[in-house]
Amino acid sequence: MEELICNVEFLRGSSELVARVSSEAGGVREYRGPSSGAVIDQVINDLQEEFESAPSS
Repeated sequence: MEELICNVEFLRGSSELVARVSSEAGGVREYRGPSSGAVIDQVINDLQEEFESAPSS
């Protein structure tokens, strides 16, 4: 059975990109940056830390 572990939305503002991440362990948080690469790096690093420290089910 599949289980949703996180939801990621990318939104383009007038001068920046916004990523909105929602997960059970981390709640809802936003990342902002001038480029897609910068924001994606922030999201990847945060989710990697969250999932590495999460207990296995």
